[in-house]
Amino acid sequence: MAPILIPSPTRVAAAGTKPKLIDEYIGRVNSGTDRASVAHMRSPGGWVEPGQTPEFEEYTVVLKGMLRVEHAEGAMEVRAGQAVIVPANVWIRYSTPEAEGAEYIAICLPAFSMDTVHRDL
Repeated sequence: MAPILIPSPTRVAAAGTKPKLIDEYIGRVNSGTDRASVAHMRSPGGWVEPGQTPEFEEYTVVLKGMLRVEHAEGAMEVRAGQAVIVPANVWIRYSTPEAEGAEYIAICLPAFSMDTVHRDL
């Protein structure tokens, strides 16, 4: 078996109150991969995503700005150069409240799926 080159990402639709850019490099949409997904996210200041209780683990590395992660026990601010691990089946809500927004890489195991993200209504 040989390595697989991913020549470019696929832009996928985002949930939230303002337009957020999601470029999936590895995952169900771009590479047909269901074991993991890797996406480059860019969200504007004031963006808020609906709460969710995903069946997958999510590993996020913040490259620029600050990502707020709300959870059942409170909230945390994850800044550039930091990372956060969210276990599967934990309620979370992501947002970028600061004016500059945030840029980050998100890795989901298994891959992100609309069927397993379980967003709040």
